[in-house]
Formats: sequence, C-alpha cells, structure tokens
Amino acid sequence: MRWPHGAAYESHQRHGLSIVQLFEPTRALLLGAAGRPRGGACGGVAVFDDYAEVKRMYTRPATRGRGGCEGSAAQDQRDEARGAGKSGLTPRNRHHQQEAIGLYERMGFWSRGPFGPYAAMRASNIETSRFFEKTLPELD
Repeated sequence: MRWPHGAAYESHQRHGLSIVQLFEPTRALLLGAAGRPRGGACGGVAVFDDYAEVKRMYTRPATRGRGGCEGSAAQDQRDEARGAGKSGLTPRNRHHQQEAIGLYERMGFWSRGPFGPYAAMRASNIETSRFFEKTLPELD
C-alpha cells in the first residue's frame, strides 16, 4: 500500500514498518472505532528495549478533530506502552504533516531530538523528520 503523503518524501526518508513487521510480537496495530461500525482511527506501537515508538496514527478525514477516534486509538497506544513497562511514547513525524504535528502537540507531546535508530542515521535520512516524546502517567 502506498500512503498518500509518501510522494512528498524521498524513499530514504520513509521509515514505516512493512505489513510483516506490524505483526511481530513487539508491535501492535490498534483500532479506535469511537462507536462507529468501521474504525475511525488506527495507530501502531513498536516496543523496543528502552522506549515505545508510535509508528502510525491515522484518522479518517470525516472524523478528524472530534477527539473520539483519535482519543480511543491514542489511549490504546498508551495502554500498550504501559503494558510493556515503558514510561513514555516517542513518535516520529514528518514536518510536512502539520495536522499530525498539531495532534501530537494537543495531546501533550513535546519536541525532542532523534531517538533509537534515527539517532544513528545520516542527517539526509531524517531531515524531514520531527521527533516527539510524552511521559506516560503512572497507573493507580
């Protein structure tokens, strides 16, 4: 599948997971339906030794900005990270995706430098990337 925004980025700047990688034991593909018969949002989380990375957050255009679907998928991502013993989430986004960046900022994520394998990549491979982080609240 080719993502609609993929054309805006060179192949060396695309760092998504393949469908096979999404179903590895350290990955989770999550759906947030918010009371709709078809999922209105989805998200992915990849769990590594020292962090959990948001790999995808997508909301159908008709349901964007309403909070229900986005909130449901985001809560599932937080729960997945907490269940794996992680204290935070670290998404990577592209600077052209202003709606996604706004969503992360509204959800309390802050900008940070490259993490994990991105920190070791050539600058040209991540020049279109923005990195974020959010500390997860402790469970009661």
